[in-house]
Amino acid sequence: MSTSKLSVKDDFPPVEYETWRATVEADLKGAPFEKKLVSHTYEGIGIQPVYTRKDELAGTDPTGFPGSSPFVRGRNPLGSVLTGTDLRQEHLHPDLGVTNKAILADLEGGVTSILIKLDSAARAGLDPDKVDDSESHDGVMAYDVNDLDVTLKKVGLDIIDVTLDAGAAFLPAAATLAGLWEDRGVIPAKARGAFNADPLAALARDGKLPVKVETAIKQLADLATWTSRHYPKVTSVAVDTAVYHDAGATAAQDIAFSMATAVEYLRAMTAAGMTVDRAAEQILFRTSLGTHHFLAISKLRAAREVWARVIEACGGSASGMKVHSRTGSRVLTQRDPYVNLLRNTVASFAGIIGGADAVTSVPFDQAAQLPNDFSRRIARNTVLILDEESHLNCVVDPAGGSWFIEKLTDQLAKKAWQIFQEIEQQGGMIAALQSGWVASQIEVAFAPRAKDIATRREGITGVSEFPNLAEEQLEQRPVDVAALRIAAAERHKAKAAFLADLSGESDLSAACFQAASEGASIAQIARAIGFHQSSTEITPIEAHLFAQPFEELRDASDVWCTTKGQRPRVFLANMGPVAHHTGRATFAKNFFEAGGFEVIGNDGFQDADAAAAALKDSGANIAVICSSDKLYPEMVPAVTPALKAAGARSVILAGHPGDNEASWREAGIDRFIFIKCDVLATLRELLVDEGVLS
Repeated sequence: MSTSKLSVKDDFPPVEYETWRATVEADLKGAPFEKKLVSHTYEGIGIQPVYTRKDELAGTDPTGFPGSSPFVRGRNPLGSVLTGTDLRQEHLHPDLGVTNKAILADLEGGVTSILIKLDSAARAGLDPDKVDDSESHDGVMAYDVNDLDVTLKKVGLDIIDVTLDAGAAFLPAAATLAGLWEDRGVIPAKARGAFNADPLAALARDGKLPVKVETAIKQLADLATWTSRHYPKVTSVAVDTAVYHDAGATAAQDIAFSMATAVEYLRAMTAAGMTVDRAAEQILFRTSLGTHHFLAISKLRAAREVWARVIEACGGSASGMKVHSRTGSRVLTQRDPYVNLLRNTVASFAGIIGGADAVTSVPFDQAAQLPNDFSRRIARNTVLILDEESHLNCVVDPAGGSWFIEKLTDQLAKKAWQIFQEIEQQGGMIAALQSGWVASQIEVAFAPRAKDIATRREGITGVSEFPNLAEEQLEQRPVDVAALRIAAAERHKAKAAFLADLSGESDLSAACFQAASEGASIAQIARAIGFHQSSTEITPIEAHLFAQPFEELRDASDVWCTTKGQRPRVFLANMGPVAHHTGRATFAKNFFEAGGFEVIGNDGFQDADAAAAALKDSGANIAVICSSDKLYPEMVPAVTPALKAAGARSVILAGHPGDNEASWREAGIDRFIFIKCDVLATLRELLVDEGVLS
């Protein structure tokens, strides 16, 4: 037995990057290194195939230590090593009792804080019967202190953070939650949570504020001042970039929009008399994460760096940004929803590794319907496993020191700072939203991704790639929103009484709190502070959920199947031996099932007549010839006319035609499908031809 020691340094001499590069380029046999091995983010940042010490940031380590400026490595010196990850679950079921039951189950199951999203009526400062029922299925129908009391029954408000998503009605909603704290005997020093005032996010998402944007910003500043004075464990302001993320913003744009929004709020708060540091402490950043986990990790780290720079430029010395991360809605799918479990895992992993203060794993079925006990349980257990079984929280900033992540963090921060400066040149975030600049920048950034989704260069598992037409649909859990709204209106019909105008109050938040404590509803308080007397309107920023274009095709196919008794069909004319056709037959099956087509397969045919006879028996109007490049020149001229004669309205060839396109079209080929072709456009055209789409 050898007693010699292993010495990596002595036994394996270091290899220089140039030597490795030369070896790789030899293996590429003349293909360009940059084209084959360097990928790019949608910001245009190049992702190298390998990172080395040469990629270290110049000079002394600029990222510092956790808990110290510029807070790249985290806001807290110990991260979540001692406390664990704050697992924050969202609740949006309209029924108060159902929501309360779900909240209690979450808390018993390991959730440490909750977020309550109010319904569209409350968010707009309206009475419960003043909105269209179809718009109100995704929020809790809580309109006053009593409603919140039912929603939060048996919840220890002095130990559990309660956070709100109240849209434009953030001030009346905050007053209502504060009224509940008082009603429950929770002293201000022990109240915990976040009011999440974010009028610019509401404006961007809805396209409208029920007050002038300047008024909304002043209300935010008043709430921040009041909260800072009375509630040391509560934040009042949120910067939520979900609306931009869902619209297709890049990571750098996401950071820049959050910084520009935060600066608008900082200006308002400091104008109201707060110091920069005190104002910064009132802000919670809510960020959505996707499935590119290296990019998501770097995005969180870069955001902290940019925020530290913003605060420094404003003359402050804040202690780092507070961050709540969640799985972005744009990456979740309605089809094959169980795949969302994996997407949630990736996003939650990135949130924890990236140093988020609170993490939300969205229930896997939320893109399709309101979550149930099972999906919420799986969502919270995802984070619990990462935290308590994988022990991700046991190391502070485990990504720190990675040449790749440190480089990407730095590149994102620089790109975000550049975009942030462009927004400031536009006059700030408010002006950039009102002029349409923000929306146009997102559309430009999303266009390449939309193309990649359409061509499946960016595949969506279970939807555009590997679809399962036989998947079992989720059990539908319809909610009688109309009945709930009638009941809510009945509860609050006595509250239509006039409430004195509060808009002139010197301490507006205190006046709203007093009104809520005395029983006023969110709608009453909203009217009293000037809601619906004037407004600010812009074109809302449109969401681009990645799976939606393909899922719309599947939806149309489902309707057709219900009406006609079968799906639109595609027949595979697999020609020659299995080895010649199986690859393209598999490709074609995957291709057409992504559009909801039933694909009729077979073991292959040796001649055109056999393929034509099978097509006639299949009842399909579309035939796809699948074979090899070697057999196509002889086979296409013979098989195509036979398929047309057998009733095929459209004959498609699986494979790139190259120089043969003209001759094969002359033989009767109508379309070609191949890797990088526009899958979405082809499927749409064929569904129109079949009468499935108009």
